[in-house]
Amino acid sequence: MSTCDTPATPCPPVGYSPPAGGKRRLLDWGWFLVWAGLSSAWCLTAGSQLGPTFDEPLYVAQGLRFWHTGSHFELLRVGTTPLVMDVATLPIVLWERVRGTPFDPVGDLAQILPWARAGAIGFWWLLLFYAGRIGRSLGGAWAGRLTVAFLACEPNFLAHASLVTSDIGVAACLLALLYHFRRGREATWGRRIAVPALWYGIALLTKLSALAFGPLCMGVIELERLWREGAFTALPGEGRWDVCRRILGRLRGTYRDLVQIGCLGFALLFIGCGCDWLPERSFVAWAHTLPSGQARQVMVWLSEHLCVFNNAGNALARQIRHNMMGHGTYLLGNQWPRAVWYYFPVAMSIKFSLPLLLLPLVLFALGRKALANWACLAAAALIVFSLNCRVQIGVRFMLPLVALATAGLAAAAVQTCISGRETGLGRFRWGVLVMLLTTGIGWMAVSAARVWPNGLCYTNEAWGGTENGYRCLSDSNYDWGQGLEELAAWQRGRGLESLDVLYFGTDPALATLPMRKVTFEEVNAPSRRRHYLAVSTTILYGNLGEVPAYRQAVRSLSTLRPVARTSTFLIFDSDDVNDSLVRSQ
Repeated sequence: MSTCDTPATPCPPVGYSPPAGGKRRLLDWGWFLVWAGLSSAWCLTAGSQLGPTFDEPLYVAQGLRFWHTGSHFELLRVGTTPLVMDVATLPIVLWERVRGTPFDPVGDLAQILPWARAGAIGFWWLLLFYAGRIGRSLGGAWAGRLTVAFLACEPNFLAHASLVTSDIGVAACLLALLYHFRRGREATWGRRIAVPALWYGIALLTKLSALAFGPLCMGVIELERLWREGAFTALPGEGRWDVCRRILGRLRGTYRDLVQIGCLGFALLFIGCGCDWLPERSFVAWAHTLPSGQARQVMVWLSEHLCVFNNAGNALARQIRHNMMGHGTYLLGNQWPRAVWYYFPVAMSIKFSLPLLLLPLVLFALGRKALANWACLAAAALIVFSLNCRVQIGVRFMLPLVALATAGLAAAAVQTCISGRETGLGRFRWGVLVMLLTTGIGWMAVSAARVWPNGLCYTNEAWGGTENGYRCLSDSNYDWGQGLEELAAWQRGRGLESLDVLYFGTDPALATLPMRKVTFEEVNAPSRRRHYLAVSTTILYGNLGEVPAYRQAVRSLSTLRPVARTSTFLIFDSDDVNDSLVRSQ
């Protein structure tokens, strides 16, 4: 695997990708289309098998509402920016135009959800494309190809690419932003500012986590570029303060560029989110609580006449407040009332494939200098940043980190392979590394095939495998409410006329299935029940707060052995539940 036509040719400079000839270009596009096509087939078929996750009913309903009314009100109110939902529901709106009647986003959700998921698959192709471009820019053609192959086989990426959620979309747009930012650093204003600003605005329109991820990664990229150009090295005759002044002068230019990119990106965010031109109800209510006087009159008049809501500012305020407050966390069987600093590093070690996790250790042992590329450095900065992230409900928040790391590691692997062929010992190391890379991709592909269609449940072998993953992590890491249809199939297979369900999720199909959704209070009260009680794993192995009834139900059920299970439900004999309650009383 070489970045040039001959194995002896050295790696190209960082950020440079030589022009591809006809055969090489054909190989590149063929490689991309094969991996993108196979992974998309995995995603589309899995998406047709899974029920809606916790957020998808809201996203589909509000995406359709935008196309019908032009309003993003509800999405902005809950802190979500709308681009992915608007794109995903476009095929459904076109279908409505053909058939002449609108869909009911609740009653028809099972029919339209696979179409919405298919509509969002374009973001997956965008992620693969730009991840491959980053890998190629850092290590040549084979680095780009390896990046695409690794990501196309990663179960967590495939799982989220199967859904109508914004995690794949923001990862794709952030990769596009960082690729164009790095490529355009010494170009004209259009490529240096306008193109990155466009992608920054699009990334913000997909998910507001780009607000922090984008500037942080761009800062790391610029520092790495200055370091490679020798800006931190003293020139002949320069003193320490001369070097500092020169560095500050270069950084002032970077600061001006980042400010322009940020301002233009925010302008695009506010334009894309739109506005309903209505007063803000909470602002009006607050103004009416002020003491009597001229100040109250002014604020009441202002609140009732300042008709600029809802807009992107509402979503920003909601997300900032959410991240500052945080919420309870579940990790490795333990519950915490607030976030724990090591959640994301541990969660990523549980959820992502072992070949991807072991690759940086192998490369560090064989050629650690190759790891010093901007993609790996940006991923390392995001790992440090994750220690302060307080919304800990899934590794999906770190998909941009893993995508960047994959591109950087693929480039480092190719460079290590090339440098390892120069000596006899090096050739042995080269052969071992090539074998490990090939085996790793095969391992990941087999893992993805085995876990289909429940990629959300994937847990690597070091932590007990997928079957036991619910004991380590919950929520969008395992049971996100998507397993109701599988439970219904289990019920039909046993000929059960009805079933009690303690369900974590929002699937409206529960109202039409022969099941009864029970409350924690009902579970805690000994009574005559149906023969079985099915409990979502996120309820039993998660953290839903300090509600006494919830805590009591979990304590009671955790002492029992399930008589059966599906991917996301543990099924108990109701007589055992009653006996446990009687004993506890």
